[in-house]
Amino acid sequence: MAETVLTEEKGRLFIQRIFAASRDRVWKAWTDPELIARWWGPASFTGLDFRVDLREGGRYLFGMRLPDGRDFWSTGVYREIVTGERLVFTDSFADAEGNVVPASHYGMSGDWPQELLVTVTFEEHDGETKMTLRHEGIPAGEDRDMTEAGWNESLDRLAELLKELSRG
Repeated sequence: MAETVLTEEKGRLFIQRIFAASRDRVWKAWTDPELIARWWGPASFTGLDFRVDLREGGRYLFGMRLPDGRDFWSTGVYREIVTGERLVFTDSFADAEGNVVPASHYGMSGDWPQELLVTVTFEEHDGETKMTLRHEGIPAGEDRDMTEAGWNESLDRLAELLKELSRG
């Protein structure tokens, strides 16, 4: 069962989950594009394209389709990779070619910085995995609430995928 601990700090979203899966399996779900495509994004979104160049300085490009048919892209650069333990990457809005675009491109407020920082850590926890996510630079208010909801829906989908993989 996934457990969520949420802490709110100015400009930072902090989510901690316990997944009933090995650290290696959770790590793979975060780094293998085929697995990312099966859980990334809010429940109502459809995955389009997930490209990962998993090396420090490598880029990722993730595309999702909203229920209304609009496409939504994000990109970033992997700043730190400690296999099985830690991922640190930037997070920016993008177009389909991976070019960074302002948040206003997607109708979001102008308060969003061009680049945010995400740190995800993975720890063994009584035979399961404790994942801690920090997403820094998010503006307060409705946009932050939507980001929090999106992460939690994504992580719910990740928990379901991990259950499915453990049965297979």
